[in-house]
Amino acid sequence: MEKKTPLYEMHVKNGGKIVPFAGYLLPVQYEAGVIKEHMAVREACGLFDVSHMGEILCQGKDALDNLNYLLTNDYSDMYDGQARYSPMCNEQGGVVDDLIVYKVKENHYFIVVNAANREKDFDWMKKHAFGDAVFTDISDEIAQIALQGPKASEILSRLVSEKEIPQNYYSARFEGRIREIPCIISKTGYTGEAGFEFYVSAQDAPNLWQLLLETGKEDGLICCGLGARDTLRLEAAMPLYGHELNDERTPLEAGLRPFVKMKKKDFIGKTALEEKGEPQMRRVGLRAAGRGILRENLDVWAGEQKIGVTTSGTFCPYLKQAVAMAMVPREYAVLGAEVEVDVRGRKVASVVTAIPFYKRKK
Repeated sequence: MEKKTPLYEMHVKNGGKIVPFAGYLLPVQYEAGVIKEHMAVREACGLFDVSHMGEILCQGKDALDNLNYLLTNDYSDMYDGQARYSPMCNEQGGVVDDLIVYKVKENHYFIVVNAANREKDFDWMKKHAFGDAVFTDISDEIAQIALQGPKASEILSRLVSEKEIPQNYYSARFEGRIREIPCIISKTGYTGEAGFEFYVSAQDAPNLWQLLLETGKEDGLICCGLGARDTLRLEAAMPLYGHELNDERTPLEAGLRPFVKMKKKDFIGKTALEEKGEPQMRRVGLRAAGRGILRENLDVWAGEQKIGVTTSGTFCPYLKQAVAMAMVPREYAVLGAEVEVDVRGRKVASVVTAIPFYKRKK
C-alpha cells in the first residue's frame, strides 16, 4: 500500500492528479497540465513535493572514511554546508544508486537518496559500515519541497534575509528558518534551473508549502507534478536511476566520469572499473530529425545493425523538439552521427547531439 507524503492533502486541495510512484501517492500533474508547469519552471517558478526522497545521516569519527569507501566521489575537502553528488557502486562497478551528500559539520553528514532505493541504500550502507560510523534513516521525519525557476531567489528573498540564503550552488544552510519554520535551505535542484530545496519537519511541511505558494503567486509560481519534473530533468540531461543508471551499467558508461575519482585509495567497485578499462558504451543525446516522439527502451539502429537503446525520451516543451538519451557504442558517440530509433515499428531518423539539451543562462 502506497504512503502519503505530509503534503498529500495540499495536492488534493490544489487539484493534483494523484498517482502511485516509488511507494507514494504523488501528483503527476495539476490542472494547468505538464506543459504549463514545465514552462513555469523555465520562465518563472514551480513548486514540487519531493518528500518521497530518502534522508540518511552518517555520524562518527569514521564517517568520512565510510563515505569515501562507499562512494566514487571524494568527500575529503568539503566545507561545512557543502553538498556533493556521487554514484554509489557495487563490486562489479554497476550503480547501486546516485545520491547527494552534505557535510553538516565534522563527523556529521546528511545523505539524500532516491525514493525507490531508500531501503536498498540504507541496507547497503549498514552492510558495509566499519569503525565508528552510524547510519540512521530519518526519511519519515523529513519532508522535502523544491522551489525551482529563475524567480526562485526573488521569492525566497521576501521570506528570509540575504545572509540566510546559500550563495554557492550545491551548498546549504542547516540552521535556516523561513518565517519561523526551521528548515535546511539548500541551493540545489533537479530541473536544470536555479532554485532551492527545503528539508523541513513533516508537521511543518504544509505550512511552508502554503507560505511559498502565497509569496510567489504574483511571480507566477504554480504547483508542479512528477510529469514536469521528468521533462525538466530530461531537457537538462540529468540521469535518473532505473533509466540512465542501474546495477549493471557503470558510472563511466553513463557519462559520470567527473564524479568518479579513480585516484582515491579505494572505493567499492574501483577494481572492477579498472579491469573493465575504457567504456565501450556511452550515454549520448539524440534529437529526432524525423517525425516521431522518442521514448525510453527503444532500439537504436545504424543501417541494418541494432547498436543501442534509448534510456529516456520525450517531447521537450521549452525546446519544442523530441529528444532522448541513449546508450550507444563509443564509435557512434560522435556529435552529428546519424542513427535511427525504432518507434512502434517505424524507424525515426535521429542525430547524436550534445547534452545537456538545455542549459540555463546565468
